Amino acid sequence: MALPPEVCIRGAGIVGRTLALLLARERVRVALVAPDTKPAAEDVRAYALNTASKELLESLRAWPDAAHATAVREMLVYGDEGGRVQFNAAQQKVEALAWIVDVPALERQLADAVRFQPRIEVVNAPVAAPLTVICEGRMSATREALGVGHEVTRYPQHAIAARIEAERPHDGTARQWFNDKGEVLALLPMADANRPADAHALDRSVALVWSVDQHRVPELLAQDAEQFCAGLRETTHDALGALRLASERASWPLQRAIADRWTGRFDDGTAWALAGDAAHTVHPLAGQGLNLGLGDAAALAEVIKSRDYWRSVGDPRLLRRYERARRTGVLSMSLATDSLQQLFAHSADPLPALRNWGMRGFDRTRLVKNWIARQAMGLQ
Repeated sequence: MALPPEVCIRGAGIVGRTLALLLARERVRVALVAPDTKPAAEDVRAYALNTASKELLESLRAWPDAAHATAVREMLVYGDEGGRVQFNAAQQKVEALAWIVDVPALERQLADAVRFQPRIEVVNAPVAAPLTVICEGRMSATREALGVGHEVTRYPQHAIAARIEAERPHDGTARQWFNDKGEVLALLPMADANRPADAHALDRSVALVWSVDQHRVPELLAQDAEQFCAGLRETTHDALGALRLASERASWPLQRAIADRWTGRFDDGTAWALAGDAAHTVHPLAGQGLNLGLGDAAALAEVIKSRDYWRSVGDPRLLRRYERARRTGVLSMSLATDSLQQLFAHSADPLPALRNWGMRGFDRTRLVKNWIARQAMGLQ
C-alpha cells in the first residue's frame, strides 16, 4: 500500500474481513490485522444468516456456494408441554427464512475476496491510522486495555456444537426444542457434501447447537458417539429418526454482553470503534449473533461512505452516528433473547403451562408472527 491506511481493523474474522471489503469498495485504504496463527482444530460451527446478511455478502462476492449455504424454508419451535410455533418461507413470500452457512466455507470466501482487493493490506500487527476498528471478538484485549466497561451476564450454560447425519431428510426445516431445564437444542439443515446437485430433498446433514447446563457438559462430551446420539434422539422426540455423529464436538460458555462505549479516542488523538462480538454478544437461541455483527460492519461502512468529503474517517460525529444507529437495535435483540432464555429457565407451576399456552396463541396471531419473522430476516 503506497499511502498509509485510513482505517486499521484489528481482527480478521468474518466481521473484520467484511468491514474491510466494504470500506475498500468505497476507496478507503485499510490495514487488516491478521496475526499468523496455527491452524485450528476442526471447526464445526454453522451460522444462521438472514436475508440482509446474505445480500450484504453477495454484494461483496463472498457468499458461499449452495453446498455450504442451505436455505431454511420452514422453522419449527417446540415448547416443553406441547407448545409449538411454526414459521414458513412461503407464507412470508420469501425464498428462505434464513440460510445455514458453514463457517469455514464463509471464512475462505472472505479470505479470497480480501486477497484480491488492492486497497486492503493484511498485516501482522496494528498500524497507525486515523480510525481503528476493534473486531477481536468477545475476549478483545484491546477493549480491555482501553478500560471500556463491558457488562456481562454469564448464563449457567455452555453450547455444544457438532455435525450430525440423520436417518430421515431434514426437508429444509430448522427445528428447535426448549425443555423445562432451560436447555435449547437446535438441528439446523445443511447440504450433504456428497449428494447430487439436484437432490436437495434427500439431504440428511444437520448442524447441532445445544445449549445445556454447564455441569452436564463434561459428561456429554465424554460420552461415546452412540450414547451421545441416543440422548439427542430422545431430546428431539425422534423427529429425524436415528442420528449419527459426523464430526468432533465443540463447546464454549454462553453469555450476554454489551459494551458501555462503542467509540472513543486513543491517547494520541486517533479514533477507535468496536464492532461485532467485541461490542456485544447474545444468547444463540435466536441465531442472530453474526447477523448483528454484520449489521455493525454495514452501518459503519455506510456512515464513512456518506461523510462530507472534508471529514476524517475518525471524525467523532461519524462514529457517534454509527453507535446510535446500532446500539438500540442490538440492545433490543439482546433483551429479547435473554427474556426467552429466562422464560424457559424456570419450571415451577404455573409457568410451563402459561408459556406453552402463549406459544400456541402466538402461533395463531399471523400479523405479530409475520412482523417478528421479518425482523429476524432483517427486512423490517
